[in-house]
Amino acid sequence: MHKIIFTMIASLVLLNSSAQTNLLHDRVDNLSNRLIANKEVAGVNVLLIKEGKIIYNKAVGYADINTKQPLQTDHIFRIASQTKAITSIAVMMLWEEGKFLLDDPISKYIPTFKNPQVLDKFNPADSSYTVVPAHNEITIRDLLRHTSGIGYPTITDDQRIQAIYTKSGVLSGIGNKASLQNQMEKLAKMPLLHQPGDRFTYGLNTDVLGYLVQVISGVPLDEFLRTRIFQPLDMNDTYFNIPTSKANRLVAIAEKTVNRLQKVNHPIYENNTVNYPLEKGIIISGGAGLSSTTTDYAKFLQMLLNKGKYNGKQVLGEKTIALMTTNQLPSSALLHGDPNFRFGLGFWLVTPGNKFIHAANVGTFFWGGAFNTHYWVDPKENMIGLVFTQEYLPSSYWDLGTLYKNVVYASL
Repeated sequence: MHKIIFTMIASLVLLNSSAQTNLLHDRVDNLSNRLIANKEVAGVNVLLIKEGKIIYNKAVGYADINTKQPLQTDHIFRIASQTKAITSIAVMMLWEEGKFLLDDPISKYIPTFKNPQVLDKFNPADSSYTVVPAHNEITIRDLLRHTSGIGYPTITDDQRIQAIYTKSGVLSGIGNKASLQNQMEKLAKMPLLHQPGDRFTYGLNTDVLGYLVQVISGVPLDEFLRTRIFQPLDMNDTYFNIPTSKANRLVAIAEKTVNRLQKVNHPIYENNTVNYPLEKGIIISGGAGLSSTTTDYAKFLQMLLNKGKYNGKQVLGEKTIALMTTNQLPSSALLHGDPNFRFGLGFWLVTPGNKFIHAANVGTFFWGGAFNTHYWVDPKENMIGLVFTQEYLPSSYWDLGTLYKNVVYASL
């Protein structure tokens, strides 16, 4: 009798699991198809992994809207700021080796950042400005949590720093042909938007960290990432410069005009070519330079979800990941004054205090990239999610990742 009951229960569990899987697939399919039909995106690649198993992996739409080349799951995307998580892990590898303390001033290792100054008055007529001394030095922790006062030259809302950076030749790191060392020397002379530690300001912090990795390790950043992260994780399609043999797998960027999508052929950020991942001499930007596939990036995220392990290799310590996914912002240091924003050492966090605005569980960490790529890691659900598109200047950036998370969690 007991055996019959257990068999019935097992059958019901399997039926329920199968129904949930079908519901998940249907809802994600419907969302992707609707976005494409409404010309919101040209194509989208979604990969979901739960308990170490792929539960959804599909690419729909086009890799090139003009030629109608179908998007495939092995296509390569410009992941822009998703580079930041990888660089942050590289930094923490060196921290684990005792190479520095998180609250060390960055000037201890890159002296040009000594004695920072904070922007005081700005004259829009000629972009001249005055400064006041910073109360304290920029720390490595400030850079990891974006509280240094360093901004971005193109995507910041602050017109003052845009003008100052542009006048001085400070670049965003997306497709620029420039020397990393030269860019850091220029950036070190720029005024800060605010006192270090005062608030969250998204900026070139992780580019500085990429240079820090290079300085402390004595190895170029791209080589460090390749040997210490990409090779151990079997990430064979992640590059600053995509080899010619894989050039046909790079997804074209689409741009929405009034009623249509079209392939971007015009220059993008700071007049860089849209095909920058294929060109030589591009800056090795730790903040925005990489291109990758959903499969490759999923391996990186799976390592984080596995508490630093991947295929028997311990890439990073469990307690290090716990530290990185703990809120590091003081109550005053908020994104655009949002009281519900929480950020660790490289990741946006879902915490008990802001769970009410997130479908994902407490403990989830996530971020994305400028061309509308998104990822999240949910330890409680033992799940990772990736949603990759290639869109130029999306009208509402975070909406895409949120839409997919809402659909996924409602189907679990």
